[in-house]
Amino acid sequence: MSSVFSLPPLLFATFREQYGISYTLLGTLVLVNFCTQLGIDLIFSFFSRYFNIHKTIRLMPLVTAAGLCVYALIPLLFPEHAYTGLVAGTFLFSVAAGLGEVLVSPTIAALPSDTPDKDMSMLHALYGYGVVGVVLVSTLFLRFVGNEYWMYLTFFWALLPVIASVLFMISPLPDVNMEQSGSRPAGSKHRTKGLLLCMACIFLGACAENTMTNWISVYAEKALRIPKIWGDIFGMSLFAGVLALTRTAYAKYGKNIFRVLTVSMAAAVVCYLTVGLSSNAFLSLAACVAVGISTAMLWPGTLILMEEKIPSAGVAAYALMAAGGDLGASVAPQALGIAVDKISLTEWAGTFGASLSLTPEQVGFKAGMLMAAIFPVLGIALLAYMKRYFGRRE
Repeated sequence: MSSVFSLPPLLFATFREQYGISYTLLGTLVLVNFCTQLGIDLIFSFFSRYFNIHKTIRLMPLVTAAGLCVYALIPLLFPEHAYTGLVAGTFLFSVAAGLGEVLVSPTIAALPSDTPDKDMSMLHALYGYGVVGVVLVSTLFLRFVGNEYWMYLTFFWALLPVIASVLFMISPLPDVNMEQSGSRPAGSKHRTKGLLLCMACIFLGACAENTMTNWISVYAEKALRIPKIWGDIFGMSLFAGVLALTRTAYAKYGKNIFRVLTVSMAAAVVCYLTVGLSSNAFLSLAACVAVGISTAMLWPGTLILMEEKIPSAGVAAYALMAAGGDLGASVAPQALGIAVDKISLTEWAGTFGASLSLTPEQVGFKAGMLMAAIFPVLGIALLAYMKRYFGRRE
């Protein structure tokens, strides 16, 4: 899954240069990605009992591989229809990513364990380590082989899901609870409200995390004027690395998830404000990386919170949580892309940028990062309410 989330942002600048694709349309690729996942989440929320979970888990990596091949093949064969190919490939591998989000977490939760919360954190940490690998290999490939050969890199990453499918085929899988989370009569009203609050929390957490995940590579290159190879290695790769290490640390030492989530939201606010306001490129990049630390536990941490406060949650509950996260991951990156395009075209951006020796594009990016701070601000307020709400229920 790390390849389908982290490879496209690494290629955004290449797509803009080779095919003339605007930032808004690049943001739309992110929107297609997460809206497709959102659709899969909602389907599973209502119809999960009709699926053979084990077969779906074993086949979904092959859909990922097919999507990555389409993503690379159509621009290679039909450059004039490159964007159509990117959208089609994105749709296909996003279907598989949506299935993975819905099914892998409850599968891990179904494994016998004395520390289920730490297992969940480690699962999400492994995604971060995967991103580090994808970024390092991809960045070095693009630097030394050439951006114009990006499609062959994509074919290479399509091999990994095939291997994953084979591993799932030969591995025993646990039975997964298929019940609808809100179907129990006792306390169903409070369970439903609790689930909706957790969905809102994961929505805001996904906004905070994925805004930076999807734009850090382009931001480092275009706004901070850092060469792409160094921006990707010390930006996106380091971001994923500290995100993974933070999740691993929680898996080993973590407790008091409410406090962790609140501190994480507050730190994310500080980081985004620093990114948007700092005139020092290296300080701004360091703040971008620090977003990885501050947002690392927002998605898995909310799942841990749901498991604590809503016992015996079924696949439907995990699907709804994934829907909330995917909605946030769709809205926020797209909003930043639109903001950069719109603001950079204004007369104000040119005048203001000239006074600070910034281009209108740089002003647009910095304004977009400042706007992104609103999501963790709302998250702090929501968590304060959730703590009181669940406290009264208990």
